[in-house]
Amino acid sequence: MAAGIGTRFRQVRQQTVDLCAGLSAEDLLVQSMPDASPGKWHLAHTSWFFEQFVLGRDAAYRPTDPAWNYLFNSYYQSIGPMHARPQRGLLSRPSLDEVRAYRQRIDAAVGERLARDDDSELATLVELGVQHEQQHQELLLTDIKHALWCNPLRPAYRAELADATVSKVVPLHFVSGREGIVEIGHRGEGFAFDNETPRHRTLLQPHALANRLVTNAEYLAFVREGGYREPALWLADGWAALQRDGWQHPLYWDDDLASEFTLAGMRALDPHEPVCHLSYYEAEAFARWAGARLPTEAEWESAAHGVAIRGNLQETQRFQPRAAAAGDGLLQLYGDVWEWTASPYVSYPGFRPLSGALGEYNGKFMCGPWVLRGGSCATPREHLRASYRNFFAPHARWQFAGLRLGQDR
Repeated sequence: MAAGIGTRFRQVRQQTVDLCAGLSAEDLLVQSMPDASPGKWHLAHTSWFFEQFVLGRDAAYRPTDPAWNYLFNSYYQSIGPMHARPQRGLLSRPSLDEVRAYRQRIDAAVGERLARDDDSELATLVELGVQHEQQHQELLLTDIKHALWCNPLRPAYRAELADATVSKVVPLHFVSGREGIVEIGHRGEGFAFDNETPRHRTLLQPHALANRLVTNAEYLAFVREGGYREPALWLADGWAALQRDGWQHPLYWDDDLASEFTLAGMRALDPHEPVCHLSYYEAEAFARWAGARLPTEAEWESAAHGVAIRGNLQETQRFQPRAAAAGDGLLQLYGDVWEWTASPYVSYPGFRPLSGALGEYNGKFMCGPWVLRGGSCATPREHLRASYRNFFAPHARWQFAGLRLGQDR
């Protein structure tokens, strides 16, 4: 057991470092908005997580620097106070070199612990840390994309990202979903976060899901036909956000509606790619305009049950949604963009958070966010499963989020 998790630990930790290759110390320090974090902070926080929850199990362990517990704690109030999230970009010290050395020390210490102690509890905690780090890999990519977009030069993260333009897209149609009583939630095999449990029964009404994601061309029609000027299409909070922040189109689209910013820099808007970087409010307004609705998370999970996890994920190194060029049935269930659902992020019946400080990981956020499903072009494949529940505030736009339409039958 320890050998397997040790290999996975090293691979995931190295992947985070690899994602930072080509980024300067300045790139990794910048914080472009309060919701984002600097890359250097991601590198340090994920190491702190292992130090706090894995190495810290040993009463004899002494932390690298006790002050870093304040700097790199994220939101674990039961552990102690933390540096204010909107001010993480002010942390010029410790230096990037010190943070990299910190990662190396933590890697060595965790590796030594795994080689010495072959127990299931340790392996479970390390797996949780690995899953946590994979979440931060995606956040690192979304945060650096926003930071580079804020730079007037609009520099590329990786200019050589693969192009995948297609000449046409699969026609949109609806596929009937299961109805009646179904079970959703984690089945108990392999890793899951606590918010995926317990598995429980729920009732699905007759419904159908679109065979693919909504494209840029389809969303562009919504924009050009005045979707951002029609309050009747929007939830009240969404309309208020639109008015306050001046939304006129998806984040990263240029005002000419012909180009967009990507991790490869500015490029022409591909009409066939899935529309991306939408808030929940925008996804919900489009669905209403289209005469449809967003799927519930139970409808999505029921449809995804038994579907192989493959698609345009982090492993493709494209970091940009890709058009659905061919295929039958439900396409793009995994990868490309996270799919907003009509489900608020609340607990399942009988939910119990993890004990201790780790109980703060998911449960305390079950008030206000909405659920997204399916992963994106920045999500590692091994991080996903049908029961995975992502969640963000409804105004969030900087994540790789789009939508699939649903309808009642």
